[in-house]
Amino acid sequence: MSESAVKPDLHYRRFSADDIDAAHGLSVAVRWPHRPEDWRFAVEAGEGFVAVDNGVVIGTALCWKFGADRATLGMVIVSPDQQGRGIGRKLMELVLEALGERVTFLHATPAGQPLYEKLGFAACGGLTQHQGTVEQAPAVVLPQGETLRAVTPADLPTLIDLASRGCGLDRSATLPALLAVAQGGVVLERDGIITGFALARRFGRGYAIGPVVAATAGDSGDQDDHARAKALVSHWLAQHVGDFVRLDVPGGAGIEAWLPGVGLVPVDSVVKMVRNASAAQHSGEPDAAWRAYGIINQAMG
Repeated sequence: MSESAVKPDLHYRRFSADDIDAAHGLSVAVRWPHRPEDWRFAVEAGEGFVAVDNGVVIGTALCWKFGADRATLGMVIVSPDQQGRGIGRKLMELVLEALGERVTFLHATPAGQPLYEKLGFAACGGLTQHQGTVEQAPAVVLPQGETLRAVTPADLPTLIDLASRGCGLDRSATLPALLAVAQGGVVLERDGIITGFALARRFGRGYAIGPVVAATAGDSGDQDDHARAKALVSHWLAQHVGDFVRLDVPGGAGIEAWLPGVGLVPVDSVVKMVRNASAAQHSGEPDAAWRAYGIINQAMG
């Protein structure tokens, strides 16, 4: 057999919808919980690249653009038996080239953080993954004077605004797409004014709650600054007794100590990182009046 017949054919190209099954296989190989449907949602909302060796997809990296100048990246996977060849770095370089000068965020595992630092990212926060099987419905305690109801189409402009303020990323396109696949959404309101909302959807081996966004204590009349977030999360947990549920919580949100008591224990922590901007500038809350207590996912923020 000639040398050319066995020479590896490693190349990179744009991610297409036809790559979803192969990408799902990679995520299974690294023990990520994503279903093909979860990959499809991510791909349709963003763009990315794959590494292909002899016709087989062995690596992925995706990114998402928000507004004119922000972005996130994630779903960076290299097949376990192909690691150490520089494939992850090359995929990252392709994604970063596509994003240009946008202020870009990611969530890094300890293993990935050194590479991201070499590519210009700096730590600016953290995130804790909470999950568990809901054994009993928690009490849904509403802040004084506030009510809980289902999301309606008329709420969409307000929810986009609040979601964008809570995470610092323009959710004009993302939130409608998320609502289209969500199990549902609920809002808290006081005198007809929305004070918080939360969505839930199928994800991985069960369900994911997120985003969860609520006004800071303000005029809630409740001594618990995080009562709104707790009420919103409790609502969804009460709907999923016996189900596996996940919630990704930004560092410093204030509900981390409460979550294990309602069945969502911390299982993993990652570092939030930023590129093309000062880490100090993005280490606090994006908006003083609104806080994100749960994100969509670690890739899209």
